[in-house]
Amino acid sequence: MMNRKRLAIAFGWGVLATAAMSIPMIIATVTGVAPMPKPIPAALVAVVFGPGLPKPMHLLLAVVSHLAYGGIWALILAAVTKRVTIWKGLSLGAFLWLLMQLIVLPMLGWGLFGTAVTPKIAVATLVLHLIYGATLGGLMGWADKRDRNGNALDGKRCREP
Repeated sequence: MMNRKRLAIAFGWGVLATAAMSIPMIIATVTGVAPMPKPIPAALVAVVFGPGLPKPMHLLLAVVSHLAYGGIWALILAAVTKRVTIWKGLSLGAFLWLLMQLIVLPMLGWGLFGTAVTPKIAVATLVLHLIYGATLGGLMGWADKRDRNGNALDGKRCREP
């Protein structure tokens, strides 16, 4: 049976890793450095719900959906692997980046790899997804080794370094 505690922890780390990737995205957007016309979660909400959505609701849906998306993928990673590592987190981040390039960006009208806007989108979003993956892999790897009592999440006592 799947360890529900581990899955819940993974979801939380996924939300935190998504927040970690969102910080540079927000900074780049506010400073005008971002190559995207708008943050991708906000662009997705606009496509799904249309332009008539009140701005506060638009922002709330963009933030909540983005954090939940990152949490769900972390939960999936925890469900399919016994131990999460930074490499597994980076692999997940790269996989999610590729999905975005091939499905999400064309759906937004930005073209494959964002080339209808600028190819810089592909590079910028890769960096953000690698931040997500490294953060997720590091946090989940640590959590997989021990819980708050110093026990592995499978109930076995961890060795001290």
